[in-house]
Amino acid sequence: MKNIVWFMAAAVFMLLLTACANPAEDENKQENQDKKENSVEETEQPKGTSNENIYPLTGEPANDSVDHRVLSVMVNNHTNARPQTGLSRADIVYEVLAEGQITRLLALFHSDVPDVIGPVRSARPYYFKLASGYDALYVYHGAATFINEMVHASGIDFANGSLYDNDGKLFKRSTDRRAPHNSYLLTSGVADLLAKKGYESTKEVEPLPFADKPSSEGQSAQQVQVVYDEQETVTYTYDSASKQYKRSSDGEPTVEKETGERITVDNIFIVKTEHQVVDNAGRREIDLSSGGEGYLVQRGQIIEVEWKNHNGRILPFKDGEPVSFVPGQTWVNIVPDRSGIVTAE
Repeated sequence: MKNIVWFMAAAVFMLLLTACANPAEDENKQENQDKKENSVEETEQPKGTSNENIYPLTGEPANDSVDHRVLSVMVNNHTNARPQTGLSRADIVYEVLAEGQITRLLALFHSDVPDVIGPVRSARPYYFKLASGYDALYVYHGAATFINEMVHASGIDFANGSLYDNDGKLFKRSTDRRAPHNSYLLTSGVADLLAKKGYESTKEVEPLPFADKPSSEGQSAQQVQVVYDEQETVTYTYDSASKQYKRSSDGEPTVEKETGERITVDNIFIVKTEHQVVDNAGRREIDLSSGGEGYLVQRGQIIEVEWKNHNGRILPFKDGEPVSFVPGQTWVNIVPDRSGIVTAE
């Protein structure tokens, strides 16, 4: 594997029903047997879940219909904006460099939408391109004029927080932080926004590929570190009890602001691609179309994959075939292709 340093110690390897139905003797016995089997299956299902409804972005059972709109939110990841609110309930989070060596987050919510999300930050073109792949409502707070024009021209449904700043219905400002690190989305106002702007509130969301078990080709990965910069690192540490990875940022555990709940993820998808600084403000253009090298980390294993843009979504492939995520939440780290982006302690 390129750009991966493997260290072996104490099992740490980084960087990276059958249904048996006896034939019935006659049609009546067969019918009774079928009824019994159906009854057993129903009692074995988790209470309140449905066999038909699966959340498309987590692969997990849903109690209700799943045709509501995906909500995507630009979340500030500056040191002064941490810890954030709502990230533990996001189905997918994309982490990408903005200006300098500071990352910004695009959080996608569908299976679970918290009351408050943020702090919300300004738009960049590659983030709303990612949101477009899910036909999501794109929520951000402010942007340069030319970027606002790009958002409008893209055709994506959007909500710019600068138009609703601290209105108490869609956005609020916290008093414990200074701008631009204190603007929060109030999701109770999203339905009204959709109606007023004439946006659709329901969408058929194409599901991601899911499988209950990860690929058998993986190598052990008890801890994986993604390096954006010396002072901008992300570390994932595997917890075998929960079969999830605990996330840390710059050496500090990533937690929910209000509760202190640790952020954990089921899938880590590392995407390497070309980054170019294009102006004096340090803004970037990032290649999200050409495909390239990537890594998928899940259930204590890492596999080398190829990423491809499939209908606007960045997805993992191996030998030309899609690679499945395990059910649960996913964090996608998009990193420059020329840096030593994954290391191990």
